Formats: sequence, structure tokens, C-alpha cells
Amino acid sequence: MATTAEPLTKPPSAAPPRRGSASRRRSTPLTIAMLAVLAYFLLPLFWLLIASTKSTQDLFNSFGLWFSHAPQLLTNVKQTFAQDDGVFVHWLLNTVMYAGVSAVGAALLAAAGGYGFAKFRFRGDRFSFNLVLGAVMVPATALAIPTYLLFAKAGLVNTPWAVILPSLVNPFGLYLMRIYAQDAVPDSLLEAARIDGAGEARIFGTIVLRLLAPGLVTVLLFTLVATWNNYFLPLIMLNDPNLYPVTVGLSSWAAQAQNGGAGASSDMLALVVTGSLISILPLVVAFLLLQRYWQSGLAAGGVKQ
Repeated sequence: MATTAEPLTKPPSAAPPRRGSASRRRSTPLTIAMLAVLAYFLLPLFWLLIASTKSTQDLFNSFGLWFSHAPQLLTNVKQTFAQDDGVFVHWLLNTVMYAGVSAVGAALLAAAGGYGFAKFRFRGDRFSFNLVLGAVMVPATALAIPTYLLFAKAGLVNTPWAVILPSLVNPFGLYLMRIYAQDAVPDSLLEAARIDGAGEARIFGTIVLRLLAPGLVTVLLFTLVATWNNYFLPLIMLNDPNLYPVTVGLSSWAAQAQNGGAGASSDMLALVVTGSLISILPLVVAFLLLQRYWQSGLAAGGVKQ
């Protein structure tokens, strides 16, 4: 009975990975540089956390990067919310309203504009988009005085609209959404929806917005942070302390502490620091909850299919 002869030579096996390949990818200078950058960003937050546990006297008499002999974080938090009949809560709610409405509105406007630039061709589209790119380079402080004069003429100064309406314009967000929509929204899907009889508004509301969700969240987070931390625009637009956001309100407390104005207390600076810590907590929560959408939105357009 015939038998099948085995080959004299075995097929070459895959070469084992070199032991030094993983270590070669590590770079000590890059690791040190990344640690330095990490310390640069985290050190101010660490100082803020430590400083919020101190009294005003301990802020000046103790080491800045470590706790004092008598931490009083809970006391500072209670005094911050109780100062001036709880006006800090009012400032915090104002900030939530300004930032929330501005972020949602700016994200939707950027999505609509970016989708239009990406999927529609009209006369002057390139010129209009170049204007958007040019607007990205204009600093917001350069537009503050003209914006104030315009809103004063319209009678909108010292109203919430004076903070919300300028924050709805986000040239960088429109540019980002245009880049994202160019690859995230297939032309074939749009044509199929139009053949089925769907109008452009229905296509945008039911199809495009779902496909643009990661980029939409990215623009929303950028606008949320920019409006939440905005100081100069509310400072020149608002005169009523009841309309102040947290940034302007805490600045007024700091001015009272330095000048010894009416309502100033001995622990006013400690309250300003504690209020600053409280004011950043909602932003941290927002980034943690929307992190995966934000990361995927930032990667939009980075890889070509």
C-alpha cells in the first residue's frame, strides 16, 4: 500500500519577536517631556484643591502645595454658598444657562453650516468658507467692543442674550463640522433618502445629525468650556450682579477682598478659591461623561479611507 512521503523540510516558522523591540520603542526623553507636560497641566489643579482647604491666613502663611495644620474644606464650601445670601448659587445657575444654551445652539449651527459646506455646492461657497477660516484667526477680544456697541444699539446690553448670542458663533466649530461631515455622511445615503421623497430638513434632522454625533459633541464641549470660562464678554455686557456668571462674580468677590468693600469678610479670598474649585467640577463631569464622543470627534478627518 502506497504511503504519502512527508516533506524533508518543514515550512519556516515565524521568527520570534525580538526582546529588544518593545524597549526600543521607549524613549526616555519623550517620557520625561510627557511627565513635565502632565505636571504643567495638573499642578494648578492640585494647588487649587489644596488651597480650597485653607483659610485666608493659611493661604499666605503655609506651603502652597501642601495642607495646612487645620484643613477646613467643608467650612469653606458652606461659607461660599452662604456668602451674600447665597448669590454664588445664582451665579452658578446663570453660568449653567449661558454655557448650556450657547453650547447646544453653537453645536447645531456649526453642524448645519458644516453639512451645507460639505455636501452642497453654491455660488461663492469657497469664498464663504475662506471667510470662516479667516474668522478663526480673529481674537475674541478684538470683537468685544464692536459687539458691545451693536448690542447697545439693539437694547440687549445687561440681558442674558448679550452673553448667549455672541457665543453661538463658532468659526472653528463650523470648520470642524465641515471636515467631519465630508467623510461621515455618505453621498449615496443622501441620494437614497431624496429618492424616497425625504426633504432636506428631514434628512438633516433624522439622518445627518445622528451621523455627526461625535463631531457635534466635540463642538458642544469646546463651546461649553469657552462660554463657561468667558470673563471679558460678560464683564462689559452685564451690569446687574444678579446676571453675573461665576467668573465675573468671583472676580467681584476678589475685588472686595482686596479693597475691603462692603460685605467683605476676612476669609473672602478663601471663598474665591473654593468657589473656583466648585465651578470647575461640572466641566470635569461633562468631559468624563462625553469623553468617548469627544475623542472620536477630534480624530475626524485624520484618516483617509
